[in-house]
Amino acid sequence: MVSFEDIAAAHERIRAQAKRTPVLTSATVDALTGAKVFFKCENFQRMGAFKFRGAFNALSQLKDQKGVVAFSSGNHAQAVALAGKILGIKTVIVMPHDAPKVKLDATRGYGAEVVQYTKAEDRESLAGKLAAERKLTLIPPFDHPHIIAGQGTAAKELVEDAGALDVLLVPCGGGGLLSGCSIAAKHLAPKCRVVGVEPAAGDDATQSFVKKRLVTIAVPDTIADGARTPSLGKLTFEIVMRTVDDMLTVTDQELERAMFFLWERMKIVVEPTGALAFSALFERKLDCKGLRVGVVLSGGNVDLRWAAAQLNKSER
Repeated sequence: MVSFEDIAAAHERIRAQAKRTPVLTSATVDALTGAKVFFKCENFQRMGAFKFRGAFNALSQLKDQKGVVAFSSGNHAQAVALAGKILGIKTVIVMPHDAPKVKLDATRGYGAEVVQYTKAEDRESLAGKLAAERKLTLIPPFDHPHIIAGQGTAAKELVEDAGALDVLLVPCGGGGLLSGCSIAAKHLAPKCRVVGVEPAAGDDATQSFVKKRLVTIAVPDTIADGARTPSLGKLTFEIVMRTVDDMLTVTDQELERAMFFLWERMKIVVEPTGALAFSALFERKLDCKGLRVGVVLSGGNVDLRWAAAQLNKSER
């Protein structure tokens, strides 16, 4: 299991490289929700997402290896590539053929070798095969104690900077960020309710939470490309069941509304997955009146051409 001590150690380990991202507030959001809302802006993190925290924490602890291989739709890919570049570690990244161009370009730009796969292929099997053939260390995107500990540093910083919270809303894909943040939040603010938010089209974590068993679904079709995961991991499922208080879902339409609100009113670029947690609050999926609410904005690596097309559709 992962402890708060692991998260604190990870924080010291990544401190020199990871940015301590800002915590922003908005009088408009507070007025709309009746809450005092604190946004942890991981869209300002290195490579544009929280994933750098876990990737750097994991890679910095490797010894005597020939390189690493990772599989990811985009943000973990970039994070591992950048961490490898900083640490001088060879990186091979398995990415879907339809991954956002902005994420493909950035991953290659950090010096990684990109191996693309189609929907008919299993990315984990492909990554495992590459790891065995090339004698590389496999760095999974979420189900790894060093990854989880690194991601938890985001909530550690949020509570340290904003003070104790009544509620913490966190995006959920494979559950690495949610697991780490829930451990950190419960340690620093024991009365804080931690709520995970995932796309309605990919509600595997919510189903798992309700049924109290690990549920696997088909790879979901959602604009939240960072949350296109078929299930939680074995480790993240256990942590979610032990520390998370509730799970919520939002539709892609709700997600778009929240994302563009953040762009227009707070002047910050957040990708669809990054807006998941705020979308639940914005759409009033829970009542937070009079409460101090933390919202993790997990990333900002949006394809601007895609976003422009979505805006054009909404104006018709």
